[in-house]
Amino acid sequence: MQLKTFIAIASLAAMGAVPATHAADDHKGHEHGGKSKNSHTDNVKPAYGGVVTVVNDIAYELVAKPDTLTLYVADHGKPMDTHGMSANATLVSASAKADVALAPAGQNKLEAKGAFSVSAGTKALVRVTQAGKPAQNVRFTLK
Repeated sequence: MQLKTFIAIASLAAMGAVPATHAADDHKGHEHGGKSKNSHTDNVKPAYGGVVTVVNDIAYELVAKPDTLTLYVADHGKPMDTHGMSANATLVSASAKADVALAPAGQNKLEAKGAFSVSAGTKALVRVTQAGKPAQNVRFTLK
């Protein structure tokens, strides 16, 4: 590309005449609660009393109890069908480390039963797998 052409295109892009590069997710087909089409709410409120993390517009809520780990999944506030999903969680606390497999247990949740060290400050790395999609790594710090 010649320098004159590059300068002309860069000038037009700076003035807004030529669209600059944009994010891969163009946000068509879904709302953001009256906010700018490019804003996302990373501060989603927990619906089940757990800790929420948003990854690629999917909200994951981990509810950790000493005998049960439950991972709720929602897409823009709508419960997702977890049939065909699986998850593996690694829990790391000051005194223990545990690997746990979670399986579908209802419309929008994956669950594991057992004995878990889930005190405040425990870190959880959950790898969620869904057929035909790349696995998602979701990080939590329990409160």
